Amino acid sequence: MDRTQEPADTSDPARGVAAGPPALGIGMVGYSFMGAAHSQGWRTVGRVFDLPVRPVLAAVCGRDSAAVRAMADRHGWAAAETDWRRLIARDDVHIVDICTPGDSHAEIALAALAAGKHVLCEKPLANTVEEAEAMAEAAQQARAAGQLAMVGFNYRRVPALAYARTLIAEGRLGTLRHLRLGYLQDWLVDPLAPLGWRLQRERAGSGALGDLGAHIVDLAQYLAGEPVVGVSALTETFVRMRPDPEAEGREGVPAEGEVTVDDAALFTGRLASGALVSFEATRMAAGRKNALRLELNGEKGSLAFDLERLNELSFHDHTEPAGTAGFRRILVTEPGHPYLEAWWPPGHALGYEHTFVHQARDLLTAVARGTDPEPSFADGLQVQRVLAAVEESAEKNAVYTPVQQP
Repeated sequence: MDRTQEPADTSDPARGVAAGPPALGIGMVGYSFMGAAHSQGWRTVGRVFDLPVRPVLAAVCGRDSAAVRAMADRHGWAAAETDWRRLIARDDVHIVDICTPGDSHAEIALAALAAGKHVLCEKPLANTVEEAEAMAEAAQQARAAGQLAMVGFNYRRVPALAYARTLIAEGRLGTLRHLRLGYLQDWLVDPLAPLGWRLQRERAGSGALGDLGAHIVDLAQYLAGEPVVGVSALTETFVRMRPDPEAEGREGVPAEGEVTVDDAALFTGRLASGALVSFEATRMAAGRKNALRLELNGEKGSLAFDLERLNELSFHDHTEPAGTAGFRRILVTEPGHPYLEAWWPPGHALGYEHTFVHQARDLLTAVARGTDPEPSFADGLQVQRVLAAVEESAEKNAVYTPVQQP
């Protein structure tokens, strides 16, 4: 495969042309949906923000040589690889971006850290607590050598949610009492939707719990500034057998494979402060395409957010007189709001893809300054522990007796 090194910097300080910030090569493993989203972030970030380093899309890696080469050409990667070990070994790769299924996160991240690279790893950090512990420990050891590791919880980079955290940290809600978070999708409602890696425990680790629940667990802890310390849970797999495109069935009849992860997870929790939290994650909510909603209630007020209106917050100040108090809309598009100083004039909305631009900015800035990025692998491990506790609780609560019809 093409292993072209980083393009030469054509600026000439001797002729009065500034050399610009130093280059930092990005190597990405995985090239499907999330790889495309990350590519958008890496490709765009330097065109929007003034950065202390210049990201270079050095190489992308995938097992299918034709497909990964097409992806590289489409998204602007200089080279393509079919072996992630070769990608890590490249001299022009300084940050390894992991966008693969969860079963390979630990192996790739540990190898990249051992090779002296910085690492960005998609959520959830791993498929098991044991893998996540090994990754967090390796990241801590690598930190002493100046290497950084970050988990890709991109919803932290929605400006409205970053601003919500500021308001909460400033005490605008007072002591938190209730948090409720839901993440609902419907792409598995059809029982004929095919079996894929996201429905296989050995690849994905868990189903809606890890895919969607990881996001809302992280957001609860991020916004509140404290950990979830206990849970009680229910999970369910509503469709247990699905058509398997990779299996051979009788002529004209597709073979089926077993779904080995949850379709939905419902759980309650408690924060370290005693605040109560409810979580719902499902891929079986008909009509809900990507509905992430949350509300936080405190002694002094409340905040609510809906991803389908991601430039807005709903805020209620309970200290105002009752006659005029109520939820009001905050349009989070002002230059003083998080990340907005580099974008469009007030009122011009951003979208989902911008969260990956912001993620890239934050990691590149941390690498240049030598500061710890957030969320860290330790943060990812904390989320992994909550997910494991949810599964353990659900197993204990799994036995029930259906009502018998007369």
